Amino acid sequence: MTVYRIIETQADIEEGVRALVGQCRHMAGVHAVTGQPPLRRRANGFEGLARIIVGQQLSVASASAIWDRTEKAVKPFEAAVLLRKRDSPLRKCGLSAGKVRTLRTIASAVAGGELDLDRLSGADDDTIKEALIALKGVGPWTADIYLMFCLGRADGWAPGDLALRYAVQDACGLDDLPDEAGMVEAAERWRPWRGVAARMLWAYYSIRRTQKKDAVPV
Repeated sequence: MTVYRIIETQADIEEGVRALVGQCRHMAGVHAVTGQPPLRRRANGFEGLARIIVGQQLSVASASAIWDRTEKAVKPFEAAVLLRKRDSPLRKCGLSAGKVRTLRTIASAVAGGELDLDRLSGADDDTIKEALIALKGVGPWTADIYLMFCLGRADGWAPGDLALRYAVQDACGLDDLPDEAGMVEAAERWRPWRGVAARMLWAYYSIRRTQKKDAVPV
């Protein structure tokens, strides 16, 4: 049985940062800009997966506000409880029709026993991703984020994330924006701490974007 390194505390993040900075000059440069990245752990199971769906393609502030309203509307936040809710109160939380459908799809799979997230948490990455992506409305990005932040997989990676792609291009001095295959290739050097590298690069992207906005043309 494969044992996966799990990120549980800030000390785990610090260990990963030391390893990355020591083995990669690009990560050393990123760390010089960002400092220590945040832990960014979420609850696993139905609640954690639902929160990822709610926050897709939204700013952090908007995602947090909509999640707070959704969590208050579904108490306790369980699959069976969500299924009893009509669409109208869920839409009033700020959820799109598509997100409501996806949440219902996940809730039905969990409530019906087709998706056992507790049992799945011990499986290998590919098995977890396959099970999640099989659900309509759940794509590779959602599965990758679940692995990283809900299950804490230290070597998780999200090659399809656009912010990560821009961060890798900038940090590594690439001429072109890497595609998903290029992202997988670029991150090989960061194993077994790709999940920490991702946290560093997200922080780097945010800082660099702010710096560029604040730059005054000469």
